[in-house]
Amino acid sequence: MTDIAMLDDSSFDEVIKSGVTLVDFFAEWCGPCRMLAPVLAEVSQELSGKVKFGKLDIDKSHVIAKTHQVTSVPTLILFKDGEEVNRLVGLRDAAAVKDFAMSA
Repeated sequence: MTDIAMLDDSSFDEVIKSGVTLVDFFAEWCGPCRMLAPVLAEVSQELSGKVKFGKLDIDKSHVIAKTHQVTSVPTLILFKDGEEVNRLVGLRDAAAVKDFAMSA
């Protein structure tokens, strides 16, 4: 069981508005995105209570993807109290994702 929320255009702002949130911008057709999913599940369990995790399908949530200028997937964006503080593009291992999530 993972603590990763599925986000969309209507829920996104509410979820990221407080605390530290790592959002995975992905697409169903994206191979590296599918490879990143178990890595995020592992890291979300490890950081439970410290960092919130969410996933946003760019094909279903065009408004948020465009607002945050996501042009490649997977893109991980780290938010603190609703503001972007860092961004990673591409497939990463668990150690890199954990370091990224804790950088806020």
